[in-house]
Amino acid sequence: MSAGTLFLVATPIGNLEDITVRALRTLREADLIAAEDTRHTRKLLTAHGIHRPLVSYHEHNAKIRGPKLVRTLLAGKSVALVTDAGTPSVADPGFDLVRLVIAGGIPVTVIPGPSAVTSALIASGLPVYPFLFLGFPPSQPTARRAFFARYARARETLVLFESPRRLGACLRDIRGIWGNRQAAVARELTKLHEELFHGTLDEAVERWPGATRGEITLVIAGVPEEERDADDSLLEQVRQRLESDPRPLKEIAAEIAEQRGLGKRLVYQLALKIKREFEGG
Repeated sequence: MSAGTLFLVATPIGNLEDITVRALRTLREADLIAAEDTRHTRKLLTAHGIHRPLVSYHEHNAKIRGPKLVRTLLAGKSVALVTDAGTPSVADPGFDLVRLVIAGGIPVTVIPGPSAVTSALIASGLPVYPFLFLGFPPSQPTARRAFFARYARARETLVLFESPRRLGACLRDIRGIWGNRQAAVARELTKLHEELFHGTLDEAVERWPGATRGEITLVIAGVPEEERDADDSLLEQVRQRLESDPRPLKEIAAEIAEQRGLGKRLVYQLALKIKREFEGG
């Protein structure tokens, strides 16, 4: 018996009309539909008159449900995987299932469609390539700031998701670490109250000082061109100041950051790293 096929089916990110004819046919013909939230997916299926067996597959049951789905596929049944919104495996546990299926020699087929990543990117007005998709940043402030520091010198346009509850804090952290770059905030894409913000991070922080509502996708410009060749000179400036300036590290870093128009946290972390190298040597 030949194995069935895993279909990765993209579904609307808001507007129920944003689904392809091929996706609807695939969902109608699948032996089983695996959904992140069965209640959410059932609304979509009902809206299009689709009635197929439905099971849950999400981050909390992936380790148990994944092998069961593989066994279903090996038995010759077809499985359609959908997420709550957009394309499966983009910031959801579909990635783990795809790896299991590939390891089992089972066919995988993509049914393309909506994606919040590409939708926000093409509407941002920022360079669409190259770009880096960062997924969701950590929820805890310390871990989130460390996460942003890792990408502070990236030249690519940066795309990420964020919880509406943490939007204000997230924007402040990005502004503090990456500097006042150009940004786009896409809220409630394709929905009735869709909002597309274009401006600087300072303006974004002013617009969203705290929590908001809706699904959020952020698009942030990469490191500005004028800063791309400044790495060596910045390192040298920090080293010289640490050797000659007796003031606290934070004061030195803040002054250099202001002179260069960089995020204070970025320069502080760089200075801290260099200081540790001095002490280690």
